[in-house]
Amino acid sequence: MQRVTRARVLVDGSVTGEIEKGLCVFLGVAPEDGEDEVRWMAEKIANLRIFEDSRGKMNLSLMDEGGGMLVVSQFTLYGDCRKGRRPSFAGACGPEKAKVIYERFIEVSSGLGVKVESGIFQAFMQVELCNDGPVTLVIDTDGGRS
Repeated sequence: MQRVTRARVLVDGSVTGEIEKGLCVFLGVAPEDGEDEVRWMAEKIANLRIFEDSRGKMNLSLMDEGGGMLVVSQFTLYGDCRKGRRPSFAGACGPEKAKVIYERFIEVSSGLGVKVESGIFQAFMQVELCNDGPVTLVIDTDGGRS
């Protein structure tokens, strides 16, 4: 995810989602992801303190800021480039389940009170954003949750 001053996604030249200050979330789904991971991830992202307070310290969350979230499905996050010259996407979830998880993530995030915009699952998308900071973080449900 990236903290942004603005972001939008276009499909066939038309804007499908657009936000001002907030977070652009590139969401990759693993085969083992389910409802627990969706809820954990949505709550983590909405409440992670990565926006600056009046003293310039990262002390405010997306919920505190009232910013938007642009969610873009991105299976290429699971690209394994260790062998050969072409990435392998064998670690990514299949599209049927991934779409369900993607849509559920949007639903849960919206349910938390976040203004959510999105791309279109499996569409060829162009994402335009202005990274703020820059602040870019990887959040993974694999492994321990603290």
